Amino acid sequence: MRLGDCVRCGGGIGRKNTDLCHRCRAKDQEDRHRAPCPTCGRFLRLLSDTGRCTRCSHACIDCGQALRFKTSIRCRACRRRHAAADAKARCERCGRDGFIRSDTGWCGPCSNPGGIPKPPRPCSECGALVRRLSNGLCGRCWQRHPNRAGNQADHLAACLADPPWWLSEFAEHAAQTHCMGRACVMITDLGRLLRDGEPHHPQALLERARRAGRSAGPLARTLEDFLVERQLAFGLDQSARLAAGRRRRRVDGTPETLRPTVEQFCDHLVRGRERARHAGTHPRADSTIEGAITIVRDLAVFLVQHRTKNDWAIVQPCDVEAFLNTRPAMRRRRLSALRQFFGWARRNKIILVDPTQTITIAPRRGFTGDTLTVAQQRQLFRRWTSDPGVHPHEAVAGLLALLHAFTNKELRELLVTDVDLAARAVHVDGRAYPVPLDPATFAAVESCLAHRERLRTRNPHLIVTKVTKPRMTPASSAYLTHVLDPCGQPIKTLRSTRLIDLLISLDPKVVAVALGMHAAGLLDYLADRVDPDRLDQQPTPTNP
Repeated sequence: MRLGDCVRCGGGIGRKNTDLCHRCRAKDQEDRHRAPCPTCGRFLRLLSDTGRCTRCSHACIDCGQALRFKTSIRCRACRRRHAAADAKARCERCGRDGFIRSDTGWCGPCSNPGGIPKPPRPCSECGALVRRLSNGLCGRCWQRHPNRAGNQADHLAACLADPPWWLSEFAEHAAQTHCMGRACVMITDLGRLLRDGEPHHPQALLERARRAGRSAGPLARTLEDFLVERQLAFGLDQSARLAAGRRRRRVDGTPETLRPTVEQFCDHLVRGRERARHAGTHPRADSTIEGAITIVRDLAVFLVQHRTKNDWAIVQPCDVEAFLNTRPAMRRRRLSALRQFFGWARRNKIILVDPTQTITIAPRRGFTGDTLTVAQQRQLFRRWTSDPGVHPHEAVAGLLALLHAFTNKELRELLVTDVDLAARAVHVDGRAYPVPLDPATFAAVESCLAHRERLRTRNPHLIVTKVTKPRMTPASSAYLTHVLDPCGQPIKTLRSTRLIDLLISLDPKVVAVALGMHAAGLLDYLADRVDPDRLDQQPTPTNP
């Protein structure tokens, strides 16, 4: 008897006090006993002992894969593996498990020992006896063979539809710059770039060869030196990218409320440097721009954390004074950068009053750095001239700084072509006249040149390190800073000692012309006293 219609499927209802037919009620009752299987994900009844459906519960005892037949306990692959393991037995000859052959009673390797090994043959290069030769060479000699990179480049050119004409020259350049193994790896990587379907223009190849991160990679550096030298492409702007990343990190370190102004100031400094380059004036260095942004960032952090100020317009002179007092030794440098920042902000209507106008700077007190006594200078001179264990870079850097007032930059940028062995002099960029070398310094320069020849590098600089050996760049400033760590004296102290000695003995204008400096900048090194060790020690006459 039909009492009504089902609200779900529209079927007939034959029971009172219900809105569902018997089919929908049975389906709801079945769904209450079902759940998603964790293995197959289907909505089925789960077994209480395994927590999975019936099919997934019947799995292989070895790998856990679902089985098709109820009588199986292992899958087909596990059955074959299990049968193969049961068929193995212990070999009487080698003592290992294997398939025993009926004719010999041994395992397969023992039943078929293989052919007689070839007798060792001598290498045509080093004469070592080896069993395997490649073109008559052992593995070690083949790795160092001078034609290996060229052969690889020829094979690569034969595989390419349109190989670049400079491929063989690049292989020769890479072999001269790096070891043979690294040169072959570079040619392999270059071949991967030539096959990727992208443009094969030298500039495009150079851009794709660059690695992501701080270092561009050996392939990009070597390819850059090769292409720039032959005027096939422009160089990589890796240093500019790294500098932009450093500036970006300093701007991001500024509190969010004060960050937009600092970002605009950073852009202003970069644009000012570009204008200076176009105008031919002296542009700001990356370190100068980064130092100014760092000081402004530190001031912003100080204002937010200690002064609870989130707007540049409400900064007062007392806030700037409090910030400068946190590091009194850097007061002059910090105040100079803040005056530059607030002056720019006032011109651009970001602030109304410059808070640094009423802040004064204490006058300079003259030179206050460290210098060496005559005894310390003699000890260092003996170390750099008579100690055979001293590295050539330490000796040449120490003597050039102590006797000729060389700076870190002048030492780094000193080229081999700047050394005149016949005249025993060095041409330094920025100095009006060549620097004559004394015998001790000349011997140190010759030792440094011999060390450079042993490295077999194409780097044109006098001081070449392991990092700059395959490159054309000078040694890093950090290397020159720490090269004198064994003697315990930095380059700045050695140079300051020589400057003071020259200013006491000569006129500041003469020293300024000789060193390529401004005479006004040397006045701070003048002293109002004389070192007692420099006085002529004469016996006092006694009365008869």
